[in-house]
Amino acid sequence: MTPIKQIPIADRLIVALDVPQASEARALVEKLGDSVQFYKIGLELFMAGGYFELLDWLVAQQKKVFVDLKFFDVPETVRSAVRALSSSGASFATVHGNQAIMEAAVRDKGALKILAVTVLTSLDRGDLDDLGFACDVEKLVLSRARRALQTGVDGIVSSGLEAPMIRRELGDRLLVVTPGIRPVDNKPVDDQKRTVDVAQAFRNGADYIVIGRPIRQADDPRAAASAVQRTIAEVFS
Repeated sequence: MTPIKQIPIADRLIVALDVPQASEARALVEKLGDSVQFYKIGLELFMAGGYFELLDWLVAQQKKVFVDLKFFDVPETVRSAVRALSSSGASFATVHGNQAIMEAAVRDKGALKILAVTVLTSLDRGDLDDLGFACDVEKLVLSRARRALQTGVDGIVSSGLEAPMIRRELGDRLLVVTPGIRPVDNKPVDDQKRTVDVAQAFRNGADYIVIGRPIRQADDPRAAASAVQRTIAEVFS
């Protein structure tokens, strides 16, 4: 395991609020209570309306917020978007672009931590072929991680499968946020392809994990989140 950063144990679990309406997101947050301290809000909620009101509400509830909108645009537009977001109280935001975009994103970020997306956990080798990338997943992830480090972003979003390689090559200089976490066997209908379980993600080098459906769709979401938190505590004990 990599050296332990000064991250509160309870903050290492980020729950993805990938639900159709802001009201549904609030209801889930209230149901989860103190079992979760960190939430990701992404494109689905952004398109549903009430996104920034939800962000403000989460911050007022003393929750940490990961804005996962994967900014990808003209560098100056990305810089302006990050600057506007920097005063919102959000903790993390994602960018998904080239060196100029990442450099622009960090220019006026303030205390907001910028995460560069490497390769989506829903993609595998066949998908990269379709997209025209003539390299394997590991090489592409490492290339993007190195570029992220050079441009001064705070961390990356990476599968737990590639985290050991990132730690071996780049050490502890980047935060690693790992989605595609499956506490139990992946269901055939699931669109995540490159997955690991909770303990393995952290042992591989993740600083944070993102979990959505396994908690949201559990019979008792709060119990499911609490079980994940216990596993995390055991890993870092």
